[in-house]
Amino acid sequence: MAKENIAAGKGGEIYVPYEQRSGEKSIVYFTRDLSENGLLKIYGYIKNVLEGKIAVKLHTGEKNGPNIIPRQWVKTLMEKELPDSSIIETNSYYEGDRDTTEKHLETLKVNGWTFAPVDITDADGTVFLPIKGGKWFTQMSMGKNITKYDSLLALTHFKGHSKGGFGGSDKNIGIGCADGKIGKAMIHTTPGQNDQWDISDEEFMERMTESTKAITDHFGSRIAYINVMRNMSVSCDCEGIYAEPVVTPNVGICASLDILAADQACVDIVYAMKKEENHALVERIESRHGLRQLSYMKELGMGNDLYDLIDIDNGDTLITAKDAAKDLVPFGS
Repeated sequence: MAKENIAAGKGGEIYVPYEQRSGEKSIVYFTRDLSENGLLKIYGYIKNVLEGKIAVKLHTGEKNGPNIIPRQWVKTLMEKELPDSSIIETNSYYEGDRDTTEKHLETLKVNGWTFAPVDITDADGTVFLPIKGGKWFTQMSMGKNITKYDSLLALTHFKGHSKGGFGGSDKNIGIGCADGKIGKAMIHTTPGQNDQWDISDEEFMERMTESTKAITDHFGSRIAYINVMRNMSVSCDCEGIYAEPVVTPNVGICASLDILAADQACVDIVYAMKKEENHALVERIESRHGLRQLSYMKELGMGNDLYDLIDIDNGDTLITAKDAAKDLVPFGS
């Protein structure tokens, strides 16, 4: 691969170190407090942009999935800070516990998402939202009810992903807001193909990211991102009880008003870990060309891959990803 392409981050299997990036900076907040109190505290740093009717985009998981964000954390956040908001989801593309609204509603009960309204936004149809500057799409099919909301909080479980390499805010929104039958098919499958998974590697990252851009353009400045770096299996929560065992240490929570900065900071923290801590997740990211998510978000003008990482546990001090990755406890020890 040409050196200039590596520097530009166009190779989805090539990690670009922080010092080789250029452009403006955003702010990413960080806490090591993996608890409902930590979630409440970091939410306070990014909540002011959210107004009106607020949607909380959350991956509620397949039945009995072991790694999803703890329900009590979300319950406390919504009761104390978002009392009139709704969790939003869409039906899945693949066959399983969530591919129809009826099965999805049952899965929500099994997983304990009963303390707040859950709006399966494609239950009553779809809507096309425009995509500006995409090379694959000019519009994306979303759950119709997404248009009922004024603001969006992307509350994301950061982890690996069998198709995307990693699942951060980009995946949570791009796949998670596209409706189950049309939008997700547009991302995963070329027209005329029966194979649900025939799009792979960097094209998939670009299609998914363009879907995300439809949502970020729709909400504009009324959107915020929280990534919870806990129980980071190489598998997505869509794999439920069949997810690969977690071998990566827990880290903390990142939050930002910049989707690229939020996902980039989490990836940087993973890469700053010791090899024995990050090898599984790094292999998953690079083998799927998942880093293309980051470079394509930058190309589409969705945010900055440079950022100031602010440690809210220690007087809002400036730290590095390497600082955030220090002294991690191996998962399960």
